[in-house]
Amino acid sequence: MNPRDSDDDRPGAAAGSSSAATEQQQSLEWRFAQVFGERAAGEDVQEVDIISAIEFDKSGDHLATGDRGGRVVLFERTDVRDEHANRRELERQDVPITRHPEFRYKTEFQSHEPEFDYLKSLEIEEKINKIKWCQTANNALFLLSTNDKTIKYWKVQEKKVKQVSVMALDTSRTVGDGTTSRASTSTSEPPLPNGGCSKKSDSLNSDLLFPPGGYPSLRLPVVTSQDVNLVARCRRVYAHAHDYHINSISNNSDGETFISADDLRINLWNLEINSQSFNIVDVKPTNMEDLTEVITCAEFHPTHCNTLAYSSSKGSIRLIDLRQSALCDNHSKIFEEHEAPGARSFFTEIIASISDVKFSRDGRYLLSRDYMTLKLWDLNMDSGPVSTFQVHEHLRPRLCDLYENDSIFDKFECCLSGDGLHVATGSYGNLFRVFGSTPGSMEVTTLEASRNPMRRQIANPTRPTRGTLTSMTRGVRRGERLCLSIDSVFFAVLFFT
Repeated sequence: MNPRDSDDDRPGAAAGSSSAATEQQQSLEWRFAQVFGERAAGEDVQEVDIISAIEFDKSGDHLATGDRGGRVVLFERTDVRDEHANRRELERQDVPITRHPEFRYKTEFQSHEPEFDYLKSLEIEEKINKIKWCQTANNALFLLSTNDKTIKYWKVQEKKVKQVSVMALDTSRTVGDGTTSRASTSTSEPPLPNGGCSKKSDSLNSDLLFPPGGYPSLRLPVVTSQDVNLVARCRRVYAHAHDYHINSISNNSDGETFISADDLRINLWNLEINSQSFNIVDVKPTNMEDLTEVITCAEFHPTHCNTLAYSSSKGSIRLIDLRQSALCDNHSKIFEEHEAPGARSFFTEIIASISDVKFSRDGRYLLSRDYMTLKLWDLNMDSGPVSTFQVHEHLRPRLCDLYENDSIFDKFECCLSGDGLHVATGSYGNLFRVFGSTPGSMEVTTLEASRNPMRRQIANPTRPTRGTLTSMTRGVRRGERLCLSIDSVFFAVLFFT
């Protein structure tokens, strides 16, 4: 689904009309659209080619991916029709309304290089952790990319390659007999030690300086545009502000600032100032032995530039208001689900850790992902989630095995569709799950990010429940248009009808 296809982002917005109710009863039909980077049979997968981040811009016309080799690859949508064309021209194009989006390769650039912190004896890998699009200006694209320590602000713009096709001076001149005479500095005299000549060259005579036919013409150089290239230029580098690995970045709706978060701190930056940042959240205790939770994700509100949310490893989401104080020690709201008495186990806190949070387009709802579940929260009701969707409930009997091989610490992302009627998240084996988020919806679809998305659909999906607790998973971004297995060397674009 294109993010701009709908103006209403409320999960329950369709409940009031009969047409919307009919749409809720019909399951989405997913079809394969495109795949980029699909490897051939027997081709070895290089670790640097594995995709680690992906992001659509707000218009849905551009897509950016980052990999473990520090590269950023941009794609652009090619099936967009001219919005200013008249009706007759659109009819002549004969393009079906339900045509799925098509993307093509635009450009790529090396965003980060491997570094080494000599003070801490720490190697900083070039892997791209997050990519965020910024506001466009003057037909140029702007985006932020980050690895574990350094954030970079990029500008991608078309540049015309100009070349001089006609020179200003002609090195040859025509004498009276029609032959061509060229200036020459050759001489039979031996050169001096300093490279000079013992006497003036005969070629530099008055006849050359003042030709019989008059002064030679001086032509203006002619410059022509040969080609158009996309040039990526790093405008700002935001470094040396985080002692721990950066886990998230988020743009502010004011278009001027953004935040970056690590395990213990959240910093506020101005896009035009890279020499300083402001620490707005600090959960580091005086004694590190008293540390009980860390920051896992931070996200700005889509419309209120003073509001942001950040999640923790204890399963709570805190909403803070930047107008309260310079250092936001206190939160305005906290969203957490209290566990039932006697239900606590060794794995309870581990699987409760939130790996990703996303606001709905209108900012009314908040979606969170832990290892076992996907939860939808209403910002006006902090007593508990309005919906809980079971994602990995079938793995609960195997938590011991998952703990032994560290799979229980895997992180998964989540997203809402543009209209807010569906939510999606990733799982293992290139699978992702899509849930209907409207009240009472039983729609659950399990798909595979491949040429046949319905190949591995689960026949009897678990019905989403309300008011229950569970946990998280590994990698899908951007709603119902793109479903990505982050730990895959390729990604597939899927669409629904």
